[in-house]
Amino acid sequence: DGVQNRIEPPDPVDKDLYDLPPEELAQVPQVPGSLDEALNALENDQDFLKVGGVFTDDLIDTWLAYKRISEIDEVRLRPHPWEFMLYYDI
Repeated sequence: DGVQNRIEPPDPVDKDLYDLPPEELAQVPQVPGSLDEALNALENDQDFLKVGGVFTDDLIDTWLAYKRISEIDEVRLRPHPWEFMLYYDI
């Protein structure tokens, strides 16, 4: 998509991101930080997958639903290892 549309990558951020003020940090593009965020981003921008008729809307929607049910929901329904350390470790 980026190559086809000749989208140039942004300039590198040559600063310590941990020291940036919140208003400046908000201007730095970021990739999704979780599978859930990545699936939401894909759901909002999927036209590049449909070029050439390789993927259909139905296939993409089915795959997104499957990933949410079989991976995201499954992880959310189970305690995180940190929770075990906090509450169950004696």
